[in-house]
Amino acid sequence: MFERYDAGEQAVLVHIWFSQDKESEDLQEFETLVSSAGVEALQVVTGSRKSPHPKYFVGEGKAEEIADAVNATGASVVIFDHALSPAQERNLEKLCECRVIDRTGLILDIFAQRARTHEGKLQVELAQLRHLATRLVRGWTHLERQKGGIGLRGPGETQLETDRRLLRNRITLILSRLQRVEKQREQGRQARAKADIPTVSLVGYTNAGKSTLFNSITSAEVYAADQLFATLDPTLRRLSVTDVGEVVLADTVGFIRHLPHDLVAAFKATLQETREATLLLHVIDAADLRVNENIEAVDEVLTEIEADEIPSLHVMNKIDQLEGFEPRIDRNEEGVPIRVWLSAQSGLGLPLLWQALSERLSGEIAQHTLNLPPEAGRLRSRLYQLDAIEEEWNQDDGSIGLQVRLPIVEWHRLSKHYPALSDYVIK
Repeated sequence: MFERYDAGEQAVLVHIWFSQDKESEDLQEFETLVSSAGVEALQVVTGSRKSPHPKYFVGEGKAEEIADAVNATGASVVIFDHALSPAQERNLEKLCECRVIDRTGLILDIFAQRARTHEGKLQVELAQLRHLATRLVRGWTHLERQKGGIGLRGPGETQLETDRRLLRNRITLILSRLQRVEKQREQGRQARAKADIPTVSLVGYTNAGKSTLFNSITSAEVYAADQLFATLDPTLRRLSVTDVGEVVLADTVGFIRHLPHDLVAAFKATLQETREATLLLHVIDAADLRVNENIEAVDEVLTEIEADEIPSLHVMNKIDQLEGFEPRIDRNEEGVPIRVWLSAQSGLGLPLLWQALSERLSGEIAQHTLNLPPEAGRLRSRLYQLDAIEEEWNQDDGSIGLQVRLPIVEWHRLSKHYPALSDYVIK
């Protein structure tokens, strides 16, 4: 669709500091993003400005320096750690005679590589098309050229109009497919809400260790790697938590500073799991030097998707990379767990996470002594499945005595399924 230079795997990187936020820009994270995309960085060009230049984003002298770096290294692409306007992208491509990609394009490329499920691929394509739509007007060098050929001569559609229409049609099609996916997820959420099953959603900065933690506590085999955006597709698993019963745990896409708005919009169905959660597990890389900035970046995205009011528990991960650090639970003035220090990789401190989850999610607890007749074997089996039996003994008349402890919600649910349950309670 574009008459543009082809992008390659060898790049010149450009990172500009602006006086007002020099501290918050992170060159190292940009380089990690580039390596996550499978691109080799041949040279890094840095500089500082008070504001972006309208023509090249950087000054004309710096733009010439970037073009010289491309010639000297033989790079096939220039990657900016900033959002470029379509005009700036086009002007830089003319000057450097190679493909120019901004931060949004880079993140979209990584997402395209990582998407595994049908839904994930649709979400990435939607974000890519929305990004592309803003660049169409600069993408063609023959905007006024109209289609030729028999039956197509004269005042027909220009190439630009045709492409705009095709893009709109494709975006509409993807949106309708994603709406179906969203409806299915909504039905699942409603069923869980009806059954009083709490949902715990893992959130956090990209590469904080969410998928490793998810695998550790669910024995799942979700793809986990030491790279940015290893997880794109939401994965749900059921857990059994003491004094709570069944809980659904959701692993979600990682957040990052300056996350493109197109991506937030495209991943609406995925992020809905976060918005509808009972509790957020905010996984934090405790060994990262910029831990506070990462927390702020995640909080910003949570505010953007209207999930900032949901109760959260901070999980300080990777303490095995900190010297002399022991796992522990931090509590507020009321004694409620607010922070758990652990290592998902080594398993250090995981029992403390289970304890904190139990405390944060459990409501009232029902404790009863039951006298079950021999024909109530199915009820006894269900109580074992719920891990509710604390003690069991045989009675002289052949019945079974049980000491049970379980959440009041689970007790009411059992009472509906087994109307005789209240008759078995020893008053």
